Amino acid sequence: MTRLADRLPDFPWDRLAPYAAIARGHADGVVDLSVGTPVDPVPAVVQEALARAADWPGYPTNWGTPALRDAIVRWASRTLRAEGLEHRNVLPTVGSKELVALLPLLLGLGPQDTVVIPEIAYPTYDVGARISGSRIVAADSTVALGPERVSLVWLNSPSNPTGKVLGLEHLQKVVEWARQRGAVVVSDECYFELPWEAETVSVLDPRVNGGSLEGVLAVHSLSKRSNLAGYREGFVLGDGDLVSALLEARKHMGLMVPGPVQDASIAALDDDAHVAEQRARYGERRKRLRRGLERAGFTIDHSEAGLYLWSTRGEPCWDTVAWLAERGILVAPGEFYGPGGAQHVRVALTATDERVDAAVERLAAG
Repeated sequence: MTRLADRLPDFPWDRLAPYAAIARGHADGVVDLSVGTPVDPVPAVVQEALARAADWPGYPTNWGTPALRDAIVRWASRTLRAEGLEHRNVLPTVGSKELVALLPLLLGLGPQDTVVIPEIAYPTYDVGARISGSRIVAADSTVALGPERVSLVWLNSPSNPTGKVLGLEHLQKVVEWARQRGAVVVSDECYFELPWEAETVSVLDPRVNGGSLEGVLAVHSLSKRSNLAGYREGFVLGDGDLVSALLEARKHMGLMVPGPVQDASIAALDDDAHVAEQRARYGERRKRLRRGLERAGFTIDHSEAGLYLWSTRGEPCWDTVAWLAERGILVAPGEFYGPGGAQHVRVALTATDERVDAAVERLAAG
C-alpha cells in the first residue's frame, strides 16, 4: 500500500532548522523574517466581535452563515471589482492553505489530469497536485504549454515569494486560453490588499473574465490583511457550479470555519480602516528593510506587492541564508519555491518595528 506521505516531498522548513539555531544564538536575539507570520495585534473591532460571539454551542455549517456570505460578497464587490456575486459563488474555508492543498482532490482530479503551477511558487500548489495524483507542470506562460492537456491552472498574484503582480492583459490571456481548453483557472490572491508599486487585479474583475465567472475561482484569506492567521479564515469565490461542487465534497469532510470566527470575520471584512493602518505599518517596514538590504549589497527583484522582498546577492541561496543567520537574521531560501529561486532569499516584512530596526543595524554593520 502506498501511503500519502510517500507521495509528498520532505517538509522544506525542516532544512532551515540549523540556520535558525545559529540566528537564535545572536547576542541581541533573532530577527525572524522567514515565515511571514503576523506579529501585530488583532484589530480591536475583530476582537470585540469574537467576544460577542463566544456563546456558540452548536455546530457551524460548511457554507458559513448567510451574514458571512453577505460580507464576503460586499467585500469582493468593493475590493476586487467583482460583479454578479451571489451566495452560491462564495465559500468560507479553514484558512486558505487547506483549500490550496485539497482543491485538486475536491475537484475530482487524478492521474489523468495535469495541474499547472508557477515556475517559482508557494509549495502547497505542488503538494495539492501530488495529493490528487495529478501530473504537475511548472510554467509561467501558456505558450510554453503547447498542446498540453490541462485541467487546472494556478495563478498567484501578488506572488508568494516574489511579490510579482500579474497585469490585466496577462490575466485575460490565461483565462481565455483556459476556457478554450476546458481548464479551471484558480488565482491565489491572498496578498491582494498589499500593493506597493503595481495595481493588483483579480480574476473576478470583469475586465479579466469578460463579465463571466465560468471556470474561474479566486482564493483569499484574512490572515495577512487583518492579522488573523491564528483564526484560520479564508474563502474561495467564483464559478457557482465549481463552488457548489466544493461545498458538497467538503460537507462529507467536516471542513467548517468555527462559528465565533465567522462572526469575527464579518467585522474584519466590513472594516477597511484597520487594513489601511496595517498596510501603512508594513509599508514603513518595507522601506527600511529594502534600504538596509540594498546598502548591504542585495538586489531586490519584483517585490511589487505583498509581504516579502525577493532578494539576492548573486550567490547560492543557502550561502545567503548562512550569511544572514550569522548576523542573527533568519530568512527563507528561494530554493523552497522552485529551481528558479536558487540564488534568492525571501525576506518577510512581518517583524515588529524594533526587530526591523535591529535587522537594518546588523546589515549596516556587515
